Amino acid sequence: MANRNRNIDLKFRVNEEEKTFIEMKMKEAGITNREAYLRKMAIDGAIIVSNYDETKKLTMELNKIGININQIARVANTDNKISKENIKKIEEMMQKVWRLQRYGLSKKRLIKQ
Repeated sequence: MANRNRNIDLKFRVNEEEKTFIEMKMKEAGITNREAYLRKMAIDGAIIVSNYDETKKLTMELNKIGININQIARVANTDNKISKENIKKIEEMMQKVWRLQRYGLSKKRLIKQ
């Protein structure tokens, strides 16, 4: 114990309901070490847990849309059944979708809980 970096002991008391709530919040944050969790909360006031599952799904779907647009453009360029103006509009719309998606990702990183 003499070689510990953290050698000052802080204690506080909670009731059963508060203890259960703390354990629930620890589980949500994916933290099993109570001391680490309480220290982080006392110093920072919040633990941010990011779940990018939905963002990954959205990105995959956007990628599929982009592939479909490329296939349409390829056919249009060989058959001349779609005007180059319409192809350009599709490409511009896809660029707009990607910009919105990147903006959403960057904004999600800035949000603090």
